Amino acid sequence: MNPRTARRWLALALVGLMAIAGASAPVLAAISTFYPTQSLGDRGTDVATIQQLIREYQTTDPPPSGGRTVTVRGIDPLVVPIDGIFGATTADGVRAIQASRGLVETGIADAATWEALVTPIGPGATGAAVFAMQRLLREKQAAAVPTDGVYGAATTAAVKAFQAHMGLSQTGSVNVATWRALVWHFELPRFSPSALCDYSSGNGPANWGTAEMISTLEAAGTATVAAGFGRVAVGDVSLEHGGDIPGHLTHEVGLDADLRPMRKTNDQCSSRTTWRTTAYDRVATRSLVQAIRAATPGHVKFILFNDPVLISEGLTTYRSGHDDHLHVTLCEAWFSDPLYRC
Repeated sequence: MNPRTARRWLALALVGLMAIAGASAPVLAAISTFYPTQSLGDRGTDVATIQQLIREYQTTDPPPSGGRTVTVRGIDPLVVPIDGIFGATTADGVRAIQASRGLVETGIADAATWEALVTPIGPGATGAAVFAMQRLLREKQAAAVPTDGVYGAATTAAVKAFQAHMGLSQTGSVNVATWRALVWHFELPRFSPSALCDYSSGNGPANWGTAEMISTLEAAGTATVAAGFGRVAVGDVSLEHGGDIPGHLTHEVGLDADLRPMRKTNDQCSSRTTWRTTAYDRVATRSLVQAIRAATPGHVKFILFNDPVLISEGLTTYRSGHDDHLHVTLCEAWFSDPLYRC
């Protein structure tokens, strides 16, 4: 049995057991949470969390997770930006954390690096780690919490709600398991006149993706609108906790997204097209593909779309059934499934 089939059988078995026990589906997600590897070129909420936690680590004496106090390039730790973009300075910050804990200095935030960065926090705590946790709650669960770095009553209630959602003990404090579940959890894109719109493929709320995917779509949508081509129409990404989704062989891990090709009348939010029709706008679609690749350099595994011109330009790849939509697959520096490994 191949690993993908084994995962599906395990998921089905666990769902059956939960149904017998009267448990809720979110418990399944808590079983399989992990820290997503982040590296140069990544972007999104998870990257911003790493950046915020680097500041917490560097400005606390002793550092919250042990090790020795470190600096980035020998200068003030606040030089690490909180912009959600994994650039050279963030990679240097990660290396500094790794050095302080005796880890291999790769500049890649793997599971061991995440474990070095996170620290248990609870009501009454203050600082950058609290701010990072509040941001995760807002972005991944739309929690009505402030981002003020103060662990107050509203934050405690939101943590308990998230723990209940994930089948974790509802302590109101963020332990390692809660940190991992927060970082792992998918998020939804912001649909707005300035970037993205939604189109349905019959799978309901299937717009959930990794922080990397959602940030990439939003950045590409913003660039495409700014270029005068209209919003980017987003179809299926993944379900909230991943897993099988009707009509797809992939779209299970939050790193796949379907997008409509652009139309000359900029009405792709309400109308579909194929690359063969006169309504199709190749210039705008090319711009969209380039914006996706520019948003997350080194993390686009492939983009499936059958326009022969874009294929000849090395921008997309042919795959049967992809005349009327672009299928974007992103990758990470390390992933359990080789399909999503950079």
